[in-house]
Amino acid sequence: MVTISLGQVAAGDWNVRRGQVTLFSNLQLAAAIKLAREMARDEYGRHGYPVRVEMPGPTGAIVLAQYGWGGTSGAVAALAT
Repeated sequence: MVTISLGQVAAGDWNVRRGQVTLFSNLQLAAAIKLAREMARDEYGRHGYPVRVEMPGPTGAIVLAQYGWGGTSGAVAALAT
């Protein structure tokens, strides 16, 4: 499973990470979510393994989307629009 995560920086902007590597930074929240979901769809489409998009919440990670889980039979299971 691959996790693509959003992280907030001190200035209020957001970054997009794959594991511990920051791929994009200084984004508005909506743009960061959109980019992370596009990356996850692409990763799943190319390699076929499960990919999850999450961001920090008040008590733990909030899953925004996940692709390739369980009985989806190759279909995309997005949790947020």
